[in-house]
Amino acid sequence: MDTAERVLAYGGGWLDRAGPLRTDPTRLSALLTESTTVVLPIWRDRSLVDGDGPVRLTAERASLVRSAAGETVFLGLDGDVAVFAVDLSALTEQAAAEMAGARRSVDVRALVGRLEPGDAAVQAYARGLLHWHRQQRYCGTCGAPAVSDGGGHVRTCTGGECGRLLFPRIEPAIIVLVEAPGASGRCLLARHAGAPEDAYSTLAGFVEVGESLEDAVRREMAEEAGVTVTHVTYQGSQAWPFPAGLMVGFRATATSDEVRVDGEELLEARWFTRAELRDRVASGRTLGRVDAIDHRLLEDWLAEG
Repeated sequence: MDTAERVLAYGGGWLDRAGPLRTDPTRLSALLTESTTVVLPIWRDRSLVDGDGPVRLTAERASLVRSAAGETVFLGLDGDVAVFAVDLSALTEQAAAEMAGARRSVDVRALVGRLEPGDAAVQAYARGLLHWHRQQRYCGTCGAPAVSDGGGHVRTCTGGECGRLLFPRIEPAIIVLVEAPGASGRCLLARHAGAPEDAYSTLAGFVEVGESLEDAVRREMAEEAGVTVTHVTYQGSQAWPFPAGLMVGFRATATSDEVRVDGEELLEARWFTRAELRDRVASGRTLGRVDAIDHRLLEDWLAEG
């Protein structure tokens, strides 16, 4: 099975996002009072957890929590059960935890190894949507306040002559496993600015306006590492709402062995053989973040030879 066919961390959530319900405020209000409804509390981009994992509030408990909430958003349906998320960022961490019946707050990236994939996906979804609400308080066109609408999936400008609809931003980025030319069995990894010594990862960068994903691959590899690439091939994508990313994985082949790092984003880059990467794994080093698509790209490459 190739990378594109497998579910990566923060993908494959179990919710039906139920888009048509977002435009039915009467039905959403009714769902918030149903005894089976689940509400996920989030505090400043962090999941509120108890001893068993992320807290899932019942509608009765949630009605008290929502009185202190910045926003309540509709995430979707789990079968017949409505699932919402509530933002308690206006409170202190202790107050938010006490109100939600939680022990503390934890970044979902620290929880992902202990959660079912679908649960991690929904926690990340809630985190990303509520983060956007906190950052999009005002209209970027006229400066008037913007209010939540569409079940929390749109904000509407309140400026009388504007009324612009504001939607959550998605920031696409490419991440690339670059192979050396020929049959040498080597891939290019780099040490990024701020990374510890001997910490190498694949190359990545954000997509710019007016640029295709493949164009971004070619530009970023040239700008950061001085590498011209060809045979740019899509491998898969990953939701990365930290805060609003979409990671799009590629493979590409360099046209030469020459590498010239920019000295700003990348401090060094070098070619690794599969044997060298296996030795690094055996010594306890990880290949990229275990919850990120670069880990999968490297695992797949190692499995081929």
